[in-house]
Amino acid sequence: MKYQVGRTGRVVIARFEDRDDVLGNLVDIARKENIRAAVFYLVGGMREGSIVVGPEKDEFPPTPVWRHLGESHEVVGFGTIFWLEDEPRVHFHGAFGKKDMVKVGCLRENSETFLVLEAVVMEIEDVTAKREMDPVSGMVLLKL
Repeated sequence: MKYQVGRTGRVVIARFEDRDDVLGNLVDIARKENIRAAVFYLVGGMREGSIVVGPEKDEFPPTPVWRHLGESHEVVGFGTIFWLEDEPRVHFHGAFGKKDMVKVGCLRENSETFLVLEAVVMEIEDVTAKREMDPVSGMVLLKL
């Protein structure tokens, strides 16, 4: 295990409107505000999204199993923002529910708000954490 100790910096509250790009807007906030490290919470609705619900097999590199929302879902979840070179990268895991069905996974593509989605972004100061390509997994992972 590796870890760093930081402190909370600025707190950004955002409201995403109907059809807003969730992942794209989180990246825009990090870029515009020069937030180099952060945690965030999302709560509200999404109408579109592609999530990874685990690897096909427990092997490296992992082959992701994809699920698509394709219609409105309630969403709640937690994520992080750290930079890969000169670009903020978002990592978000959430629960996506519709009627009696719930999907849990890592949101990676096609993130579109349904009606309204609220975000609370909390900057982490005094850490050097960043993202780097991991050659073994083929994934962009956190490096401390």
